[in-house]
Amino acid sequence: MNTIDPNWTVNSTSIRSIAQAIAALGGDSEALLRSVGILPEALSDAEARHPVSAMHRLYELAAQYCGEDIGLYTGRVDYISRLNMQLYTCGVCETFRDYLNLMPSVLHFAGDIGEVRIRREDERLRLDWLPLWEASARWRYQSDCLLTTSAAIVRSLCVRPIPVLRAHFSYPKPANTDLLESIFGCDLHFSQPRSSLYFDAASLDYRLVQLDSEWSMSIRQSTQHLFGEGEPDPVLRSLRNTLIKMLPAGGVTIDKTAAAQNISRRTLQRRLADSGTQFGQVLQELRSELALQYLSDERLSITDIALLLGYADHGSFSSAFKAWFGKSPREHRRK
Repeated sequence: MNTIDPNWTVNSTSIRSIAQAIAALGGDSEALLRSVGILPEALSDAEARHPVSAMHRLYELAAQYCGEDIGLYTGRVDYISRLNMQLYTCGVCETFRDYLNLMPSVLHFAGDIGEVRIRREDERLRLDWLPLWEASARWRYQSDCLLTTSAAIVRSLCVRPIPVLRAHFSYPKPANTDLLESIFGCDLHFSQPRSSLYFDAASLDYRLVQLDSEWSMSIRQSTQHLFGEGEPDPVLRSLRNTLIKMLPAGGVTIDKTAAAQNISRRTLQRRLADSGTQFGQVLQELRSELALQYLSDERLSITDIALLLGYADHGSFSSAFKAWFGKSPREHRRK
């Protein structure tokens, strides 16, 4: 799309990352936020939404005061800001391939800015940044932010390092590429059709780092009572095990679930009927139990939880939660 839709929004985390980078580079982040119509105090609400047009204007002003590398610095902040979500997702994965299958949509966890897509090209994996607003591809800021965040995530996931083998950028070569080279290596190509990163396809089978901390304990506690020792029925135990690994990717259906279990839809339905239940009932029970567990962890925002449970947005999750428990997730967390 060549124009910005006035209804497009991003969440507070996306704006906070830019503001933090501005402040770290010596800029007046509060003044710049106000100049684009965003109140600094509004960013304390992680679920608040802000116009995409304001975000782009903030990047433009930040570049004037802090330099053209502002998107690279923002991407480093964004990686840490969203680390809670990454850790929970990794908690149900074993390999890099598993993680990619669960990788949450950028449109869902950040806002209406674009998508990251990964596909295989022979012996390499190609990660593409596809902005919603096509004109933004000619600017560095959002492209640099998303590629920096992506590279940091990929590097940190596995025991064996996954370096960037090659990087493409949709904008012209800047005068100074020192920071770009420090993040992405020396094989950089500019004025390309789209911004992309390339990785070795062999990394798909690399083992993820296994968390040995209260994080892993939280994740194990949130899942073991759902499909572990407490569930004697092997059909339900297997189904819940499959579902919890599929939820963060969204779009969970009985057909996709049956395929993940290497059985037909009819076979899955028959087995569930023999166990006295249905697919929708198991999915709803799993989501509601996980929702209570995740809400007890203040490190996760309500939007994070919505995505971990496979909902498209905060509103959809809130409506479901209210139907289950008679109050909103925010009200439950306060009490």
